[in-house]
Amino acid sequence: MFILDTYQKITCGNVTMPYVVAQITSLIILVIQIVVPLLIIILGMLDLGKAVVAQKEDEIKKGWQTFFKRLLIGMIVFLVIVFVKFIIGLVAENYEVNCIDCFVNNNCQIN
Repeated sequence: MFILDTYQKITCGNVTMPYVVAQITSLIILVIQIVVPLLIIILGMLDLGKAVVAQKEDEIKKGWQTFFKRLLIGMIVFLVIVFVKFIIGLVAENYEVNCIDCFVNNNCQIN
């Protein structure tokens, strides 16, 4: 649950920062992971719906091409997030992994 807490602190390595920074970061990542697929579905339905109503072969083909481009961009956004999590998990030491888990998944060890 996201309740912005400005008084608690977290420590990542030698850096102490407000817990709210980690909360906002994890909230932004969560919103991106929810909004991107919804936008792809809604915009794809609109594009293909317009193309089908127009009943032109070229418009339908163009609608499918636009849909696949958006789908590819959405997959790239997801893969960037997964790739960054994976690389940091491989490179980081134990305390840094806890920090990444805190900033990405809001699973923090509060001081």
